[in-house]
Amino acid sequence: MPRPTVHRTPFGSVQGTRTDLWTLDSGTGVRAEVLTYGATLHRLTVPDTTGATASVVRSLPGLDDYTAKHPYFGAVVGRYANRIAHGRFVLDGTEHHVPANDRGHALHGGPDGFHTKVWDAASDRTDDTVSVRLTLHSPDRDMGFPGALDTTVTYTLDTAGTLAVDYASVTDRPTVVNLTNHAYFELTGHDDVLGHRLEVDADTYLPVDDDGIPLGPPAEVRGTPFDLTTPQVLAERLGTDDAQLRAAGGFDHSWVLRDTGAGLRRAARLTAPDATRVLEVWTTEPGIQVYTANQLDGSFTDGAGRRHERHGSVCLETQHLPDSPNRPDLPTTVLRPGDTARSRTELRFPHLRN
Repeated sequence: MPRPTVHRTPFGSVQGTRTDLWTLDSGTGVRAEVLTYGATLHRLTVPDTTGATASVVRSLPGLDDYTAKHPYFGAVVGRYANRIAHGRFVLDGTEHHVPANDRGHALHGGPDGFHTKVWDAASDRTDDTVSVRLTLHSPDRDMGFPGALDTTVTYTLDTAGTLAVDYASVTDRPTVVNLTNHAYFELTGHDDVLGHRLEVDADTYLPVDDDGIPLGPPAEVRGTPFDLTTPQVLAERLGTDDAQLRAAGGFDHSWVLRDTGAGLRRAARLTAPDATRVLEVWTTEPGIQVYTANQLDGSFTDGAGRRHERHGSVCLETQHLPDSPNRPDLPTTVLRPGDTARSRTELRFPHLRN
């Protein structure tokens, strides 16, 4: 059997700092490309059932496109993925402020979050896996967050074609942390995901106000367009007359995953219209944010000139729940010295086993 390989190529520089593109090749058809800028999943090439290959994540052409303002294509976002209401939270009696960058609220760690940083990187290889380990030091008060935070994100690709993403963070002062990858998935290489079927392993979700802030406790999905407990065609769900969908322009909501007690468990399954590619997302996180690219308008393109349009892709962001630092009823995102915040997400392609 072919052995997996890993190699590095220059990808340009940011204010004199070199960035690289790391290519992880399974040797069996799946290939992941990871940038040190933003710890970004640049491409993820996967064969379909006929052997034809295509990237299942949307990308931008070059480094200048990634360093310009864009909606987080493929990036690791933090320190706090999703929203913190009004950019404020209280921890151990002290109020902290994160710059508001989305309708008066803090989104994805603020305007200069982890997606704008150049990470250090090193590779590793075994007989059946290759990996790139990215590390970042975030100083105390970075974007207003307390404590110096050291974070490691490791992408590992195995010969079965599974891409695992492991996150680990430690701090020297109490802080909050919530990391995710913001890849935009589309499984066919075509223009939208409206014909894709999506299943989410959750019985409740968080309704939100017009700014994307949770309105209250989790609500049952039963009887709503958010019931994805069985596979549903996205076009049919997004076409439903529902106040939550109208306000967001589609899905931009967190589902609360079933607690199976198993640690790593399935969160979502996305199937191409012809079922020639299937993606399963497995995670240790308590939630998943489903975002159907509602704000994309064709102004961004990939390296081949293909435009990234509204509902042209879907994000499946495994994470803790929005505004958790202000919501003691939700799973905590507090990290204290001596502890390590760990999580793992796996992107599996079951059609490759058939």
